[in-house]
Amino acid sequence: MAEGADLRTGAAWMDGRVMPLSEARLPVNDWGLIHSDITYDVVPVWDGGFFRLDDYLDRFGRSMASLRMDTGMSAADIRAALTAIVTASGLRAAYVAMVASRGVPLIPGTRDPRDCGNHFYAWCVPYIHIMRPELPPENRTAWIAKNVTRIPTASIDPRVKNYHWGDFTAGLFEAKDRGYETVILLDESGQVTEGPGFNVFAVRGNRLITPEHGMLEGISRRTVLEMAAELGLTTDIRPLPLAEFMESDEIFISSSGGGVIALTRVDDRIFGNGAAGPVATALHETYWDWMARPEMRTEIPYPATDQA
Repeated sequence: MAEGADLRTGAAWMDGRVMPLSEARLPVNDWGLIHSDITYDVVPVWDGGFFRLDDYLDRFGRSMASLRMDTGMSAADIRAALTAIVTASGLRAAYVAMVASRGVPLIPGTRDPRDCGNHFYAWCVPYIHIMRPELPPENRTAWIAKNVTRIPTASIDPRVKNYHWGDFTAGLFEAKDRGYETVILLDESGQVTEGPGFNVFAVRGNRLITPEHGMLEGISRRTVLEMAAELGLTTDIRPLPLAEFMESDEIFISSSGGGVIALTRVDDRIFGNGAAGPVATALHETYWDWMARPEMRTEIPYPATDQA
């Protein structure tokens, strides 16, 4: 790393070296780029500590195993790389990505994925909210995509966090063109799945309903289910038809980029008279309380000068 480099806007780890994010590079023929043959995960840092780091590392390990990738990095190595970039950046609230790519073919001209050199890299930037905190409640809206459905699970396993965002991107254009903040995708049978970077929950009375297939099994989703149990709420993990979804009392989403976020409008249906409902509000507040729980955190060993 260049002496005096400013990493506050972003830092990366590649080949054992910490560098400014702007200097991080991949070969143009890396299969992670040309085939989206890649998996990743994102762990949040809040107030100087990773949240549920072990859970994110475990999921990342399962994703690599599912894709038959071996980067030569142990969980301890990955933990050390993530810690290195965050401490170097000095960021106390950050979005921290760990990535495994299929890599470059080690045999020229091969079409065999087994012939590629898998590799790991990581990067961090200041904390990202999938919906800006200053966004007024009435603008926390989602569109149900009409022209695209979620990629079938038989084609791409959504439990393996991936960069296959063709369906999400098409849905986002559809939503943004109609003035909505984000998009929710259905599967081919009309069941609710997820949105770009978030899981979806419906509230009916004292009961939470969240889809069981077609989506990433988010760590934030797991946190919501655990918080719900602590708060005495009932949870159902099952198929969620669109008609039932639209008749819910409340709708909210969960993400490592903002925790629990109430939606006040989905398509033309307004929820909670345009304000966050009581269940989503309670879970939102509880999520940020949980972010401070010592048993959920891995404190980051910043240099003493960065803690002033």
